[in-house]
Amino acid sequence: MTQPLAAGLAVALVSLAAILGPSLGLSPWWITLATALGLGSLTVDAARFGGRGGHVLAEALPGGEGRLRRIAVHEAGHLLVAREEAMPVRQVLVGSLACLRAGLSANGSTELEPPAHAKLPAEELRRWSRVLQAGMVAEQLIYGQSTGGADDRALLGRLWGLSGLDVDTAQREQRRARREVEQWLRARESDLRSEADGLLAVAPRLGRPQAGEG
Repeated sequence: MTQPLAAGLAVALVSLAAILGPSLGLSPWWITLATALGLGSLTVDAARFGGRGGHVLAEALPGGEGRLRRIAVHEAGHLLVAREEAMPVRQVLVGSLACLRAGLSANGSTELEPPAHAKLPAEELRRWSRVLQAGMVAEQLIYGQSTGGADDRALLGRLWGLSGLDVDTAQREQRRARREVEQWLRARESDLRSEADGLLAVAPRLGRPQAGEG
């Protein structure tokens, strides 16, 4: 939930409580206290979690592991294909808390070494196409559909846009790269699941120490 949406919801709930509270026998003091707590929570969320406190909390709740596992599968796809393409990976983060600690507003991240040049040759563009689409393909393989990858698609579009190649060629090459990644990951599904399990095991959550912390 975004910060503006959370604030709007809080205002709506307070307004509803003010209207219905007297008929339900609620004391104005309880409404005032609830308002103060709600606004205080939004303030703490904005100051400490950059407005992503809802994501951090959702991942800490009992059902949060399923959410984190999906993120781990996505990042594991990037990681496995990057290794296959001999593309250096700086770090892999799973979960909103891990990303916030790194100063990122995201649910997960695989940081790659940036390309040496803005305008890449065709073969390098094909490599980047395979690696950047691997997260979405991994989700599709395990869950039947992909919910993440907007940033990956945006970066891929920028790389191809700088190449000077026409749109039809760029789209055709990206589809080809995706088919190659689908085939490659499907043949290594057990490796994908194992890599995701490893990433999930070290993903920090509220109330659980990060790996290496006492």
